[in-house]
This record gives sequence, structure tokens and C-alpha cells, in this order.
Amino acid sequence: MVLFKLIHLLAALIWVGGMFFAYVALRPAAVEVLEPPQRLSLWDAVFRRFFSWVWGAVSILMVSGLYMVYLYGGLAHVARHIHIMLFIGLTMMIIYGYVYFACYVPFSLHVAKQRWKEAGEILAKIRRLIAVNLLLGLLTVCVVVIGMA
Repeated sequence: MVLFKLIHLLAALIWVGGMFFAYVALRPAAVEVLEPPQRLSLWDAVFRRFFSWVWGAVSILMVSGLYMVYLYGGLAHVARHIHIMLFIGLTMMIIYGYVYFACYVPFSLHVAKQRWKEAGEILAKIRRLIAVNLLLGLLTVCVVVIGMA
């Protein structure tokens, strides 16, 4: 069980930590030093790499989380904070899926075709959704820590 908790935690840290870094460090720095075309190209390259890690993290979170619930005897036998964590986690995964398929894929195509205005509009939407997911991720950590106390 400890191994699955550790794997679960590491996957969550990769996802939430990556969003925190991108939102509070990378974004302001990119705005400060890069012109829009270079900034949009940077984000395309960053997302391509980061989203590969997020797909892995999401998969690990889902498999390890559901397996641990199974080990505890199912949802009827886990504490309330686990239910809340599962609900928030599924919400985050849905938002991520939307960001990837409905936003990032067209964003990347616009960047490849140098359609900077369209890419910029989509990037603004991605930024807002990542902010929501970052807040949900931080909330999840708080729920778990408080729930375990």
C-alpha cells in the first residue's frame, strides 16, 4: 500500500507542480522577454513535453487511486476525504482532457501555421483552465492532508 501511495503522490506532484511552475514562473518570464510569436512557439514546445508527462501522471493517478480504493474494500469503506479527492481528481482530468483536445491541439496547429492571433486567443483560454486546475490540485492536497489528520 505504501508503494501505491508514494507513486500516487509523485504523479500528483508532477502534475500540480508543473502547473504551478508554468503559471507563476514560466508565463511571467516569457511575457517579459519574448515577443508573441516566440512566446507562442515556446508554449507549444513546453506543452508538447509537459502534456506527455501529464498523460502519464493522470494514468498513474487513476490506476493507483482506484487500486487503493479496491484494497480498502471499495468506496463504501474509504473516508470522506478520499471521496472528495476522487471527485476533484476526476474533475481535473476532465478539464485536462478538454485543454488537450479542444485547446492544445488547435493551438499547436495555429502555431505551426503561424496564425499568431488565433494561437494567442487559445493560449489565453488554456491559461485560465490551467489556473482552475492548479487551484483544484492545491485544494485536493489540502483536503487530503486535513482528512488524514
